[in-house]
Amino acid sequence: MTATTELIQQHLIDPEICIRCNTCEATCPVGAITHDSRNYVVNAEICNLCMACVPPCPTGSIDNWRTMPKASAYSVEEQLGWDELPAVLHDPASASSVSAPQAATAQQEATASFVAAYPAQAQAFASSSYGSTLPPWSAAHPYVNLHGPKSPITAKVVGNVQVNDAGTDNETHHIVLDFGGMPFPVLEGQSIGVIPPGADAQGKAHHARQYSIASPRNGERAGYNNVSLTVKRVVEDHQGKAVKGVASNFLCDLKIGDEVQVIGPFGSSFLMPNHPKSHIVMICTGTGSAPMRAMTEWRRRLRQSGKFEGGKLLLFFGARTQQELPYFGPLQKLPKDFIDIHFAFSRTPGQPKRYVQDAMRERSADLASLLKDSNTHFYVCGLKSMEEGVVMALRDIANDAGIGWEQIAPVLKREGRLHLETY
Repeated sequence: MTATTELIQQHLIDPEICIRCNTCEATCPVGAITHDSRNYVVNAEICNLCMACVPPCPTGSIDNWRTMPKASAYSVEEQLGWDELPAVLHDPASASSVSAPQAATAQQEATASFVAAYPAQAQAFASSSYGSTLPPWSAAHPYVNLHGPKSPITAKVVGNVQVNDAGTDNETHHIVLDFGGMPFPVLEGQSIGVIPPGADAQGKAHHARQYSIASPRNGERAGYNNVSLTVKRVVEDHQGKAVKGVASNFLCDLKIGDEVQVIGPFGSSFLMPNHPKSHIVMICTGTGSAPMRAMTEWRRRLRQSGKFEGGKLLLFFGARTQQELPYFGPLQKLPKDFIDIHFAFSRTPGQPKRYVQDAMRERSADLASLLKDSNTHFYVCGLKSMEEGVVMALRDIANDAGIGWEQIAPVLKREGRLHLETY
């Protein structure tokens, strides 16, 4: 290595493991991560090694690094064409002579430089920074990555029903997959990857799409080796342009007896507490209800069996209209002394727009009391656009109650009591 060779720790995403959930791109504070129809990649010219994207990744695909000369860094165009990561460089004249302490120092310097260069961004309210990557202390042990893209497990469809009103714009299905005699242990809050059949426009096999599990740990049907999913049929993109979502349409069109290739499970932090005095506050929109349904159903089964005492359940559930809301009917039938439910509809004709954060502010007294209780755990799941409003509502409720958001927020994060899973 010459004295003039500048080495970097280049951050890479493994295309063989990545399930294209978009968590990394949504989390990155500097816009260093981008994607095309195949791969998610990191731009070495922008990445400041802040590590914000690493903890939320459900598969660990983002935790890859290559020490190499800056002049030879892999370009975005190169990475987009990868089907697998390149081999580690072992040339002592280039990569291998940089030590771990040197790499760590470089990371610290890069982060400091970013804060100095972009003070406004560094000081802005970043809702994602308050989410914990640690599970609650009483959560059960999760199993993750039992089946990867090269060795998926086959599941059989044993149920497929639409769970919102027929004819609505956001057609949503409840799909049950059975794994037969193959063990597939899951916990509430975990997710799986579904591999659609066929190939994309480039002739390459479709990559997996991630879906949260909507059933409790002992199965959609108690005692059976199955899981359920909540799937919205995608017929347009975020700009309103007509598209046909590959995985969502495949899943929504499945018939009883069809087979599905599954990988996972994923997720080791968005897990419910198990101690009997724990309170759970669930805030979600649309198909973000999947993990909330799983947690609610597990608590309901525990209650029925007499194995759970105490512990409050609060649900804030948002959608454009009542007709589009998944599981609206079944939720209405749950006992009021078991779960406290608040709906928020933003597009009801003749009514003002109302979002989940509005419903939260209406229950500020109850939420303030729960914020003070160390047994309370908060879970937020749904569209990325709702995250900031929800966290700001919690902040304002805490401050108005004299709790102090800047004092309680680090505690919630450190103890695994505030979890954000938005997309």
